[in-house]
Amino acid sequence: VQLQASGGGLVQSGGSLRLSCAASGFTLNYYAIAWFRQAPGKEREGVSCISRDNSSTYYADSVKGRFTISRDNAKNTVYLQMNSLKPEDTAVYYCATDLTEATTTCPAYAYWGQGTQVTVSS
Repeated sequence: VQLQASGGGLVQSGGSLRLSCAASGFTLNYYAIAWFRQAPGKEREGVSCISRDNSSTYYADSVKGRFTISRDNAKNTVYLQMNSLKPEDTAVYYCATDLTEATTTCPAYAYWGQGTQVTVSS
């Protein structure tokens, strides 16, 4: 069971990036997926979540209106579109799940894999 986040990079303030979360060893479609981030010296922060059927999403106040989570179950992939990026968005971003079909929108971070670095310059 592994989740792989990708799509990070270096971008100027106000720019955009789209992160992808792919799964191996299981079918991502059956589970709610979360994105969280970890910046140096800061606590882990939940960013966004999406239900297994796309019917429900959650966004942290810090990203609401700028980030959009979505999923393409045909591609077994979840995306995080990040617009109007700010320097405070700089962090390593991870996707996670709890592999529990009963979870509605935001799963526990029971399984996650390699993150992707997002760096926003001012």
